Amino acid sequence: MHSEPPCSKLNCFFCTMNEPEPSVRRAKLSQCFKEMPLRDDQEHVLVLSGLWNISMAQPDDPEFPALGIFECMAKLIHRGIIDQNWLLRGQNIYIPYYAAHIIGSYTMDNPQFAEKAVKSGVVLPLMELLRGKMSWVEQRVAVRALGHLASHEKTFEAVVVHEVEIISLAMEIASNCLEVVYKEFVGIKARKRPTYHCDLLTRGVGELELQSRKAEEWASQLQCWSLYLLNCFASKGRCLNLICNTEFLNNLCGMWGGLVNLTSPAGIGLLRTLCSSKTGRENVANSRQVMESICNVSRSSDDWQNMAIDCLLLLLKDPETRYGVIDIAASSLVDLVELTSLGESKMVGETISQTLLQDYYKIKFGFLKLKSREAEKALEELWELRVENIKRDKLMSEQDMKERQVLVGKLKKQGNQKFWTGKIEKACKIYSKALELCPLNFRKERIVLYSNRAQCYLLLKNPAAAISDTTRALCLSGTVSPHSKSLWRRSQAYDMKGLAKESLMDCIMFINSRIKSEHTKRVRIPYYAARMINKQMNATWLFANAKSKLCIKKEKTVDEYESKGEYQLQEMMDAKNMGFPGKPMI
Repeated sequence: MHSEPPCSKLNCFFCTMNEPEPSVRRAKLSQCFKEMPLRDDQEHVLVLSGLWNISMAQPDDPEFPALGIFECMAKLIHRGIIDQNWLLRGQNIYIPYYAAHIIGSYTMDNPQFAEKAVKSGVVLPLMELLRGKMSWVEQRVAVRALGHLASHEKTFEAVVVHEVEIISLAMEIASNCLEVVYKEFVGIKARKRPTYHCDLLTRGVGELELQSRKAEEWASQLQCWSLYLLNCFASKGRCLNLICNTEFLNNLCGMWGGLVNLTSPAGIGLLRTLCSSKTGRENVANSRQVMESICNVSRSSDDWQNMAIDCLLLLLKDPETRYGVIDIAASSLVDLVELTSLGESKMVGETISQTLLQDYYKIKFGFLKLKSREAEKALEELWELRVENIKRDKLMSEQDMKERQVLVGKLKKQGNQKFWTGKIEKACKIYSKALELCPLNFRKERIVLYSNRAQCYLLLKNPAAAISDTTRALCLSGTVSPHSKSLWRRSQAYDMKGLAKESLMDCIMFINSRIKSEHTKRVRIPYYAARMINKQMNATWLFANAKSKLCIKKEKTVDEYESKGEYQLQEMMDAKNMGFPGKPMI
């Protein structure tokens, strides 16, 4: 058998990794990290791809951080920024991306590694990428790494040195990144997409559909990581007046992780943090658009419903914002007062009731008048439900309860008969009468009555009332086994109001509830639900607004780049009349 010829390269990284003697291996690795930024080697991208894999698989392994990997990555990014000729040589274009990603992976959950990274000078090179000196792909990993550094107490100070610029850039990226990604990648012809972007997105093996799908995922991450970076500053009370820009707060309501990034609280997470400070509460409470958006999330199947409720409770507990908020949010929160638990939060409805009614006596006896008559009616209804009806039920004997149950059953049947004969308004009134008489502990009966009345409201073109009743039915049924008909009806109501995201999440939950149902032998997604999903998926597509805006700008082509005094990779490539050679060696 022929043995492989010995490697002729001095300080070869891969030969060093195979060194059996640990002390020799560490010494050689340290030397490799020192020399890598100084050498021109076409295997650099292969080495960084390997380091990327290791950092993702073993982020807590102290070996590479102890041997100088952070200083090496910082210098490689810096070289890519200042040396355009080197950057465009061979496959060096991939190096800044991998280097920033490696920094972020090691510093994500390890404060000690983060300190080493800061001392190694990674902040300034990452700032250059954040400024857009390369492209949105590098911005994504730069904002991720800076967010991790800002999340640790001891390294936050190194980031806060640049706080005004970082906050301004993060706000700009969060607001505009979807348009940028659509304009520079998703919305252009396949042949015009930068080759190295395609290869990084798909690891060199993907077709057009996978490229677009991954670009959507990365765009969502870029936006969410920008919001996370802002959250690190907001949680420490830094630059709140800058973050609480009215236009940005209004835009924040539409920023969510989407179905491709459900693990991030995105915009609602930052709003929750802002509501923890006095400055934040004042600015959030002063925007009706933000308040209405939070109310919509609080009555939806959104994974971050609890954060929306927290926002409203924090605003209501502050005397400075309480009465302005109660005018807008009372009618939404009253629908949630019978919610028992939400995730790890217990007695959610009871907390809402106590917060809303803490000074109700002032309103009841005329010492305080709200601006909104609708809010006053909502509080009157809450008092009736949580105080008067509880007293009434306690005074009822067991026999009275049975008689009341029979009466409610008869009224429900009468309402159903009126409904099926097309007398919708009469059916609605009968369901309302049954709800007035129904004892509070008859939860099943109340669920059906609320849901049936919601169906009436849908046919009467009153989506606001339908959302109210379906939300009450869902609170009574609980989050573990939600009432499926109410989910579907609320999805329809939100669709009628043009709230696509809320409609979509309810429709998805409706389908999930059918799949999980013990009574469903053969699971089939109803055609009407499939149509709703398709409609709302199109409406909530991450790039829907970006595409619409670009269509309006007819005088500009989708592959134009605006010059801001910073070199752009596409312009450089065109000027040199060169492309990137093949796929990366990964």
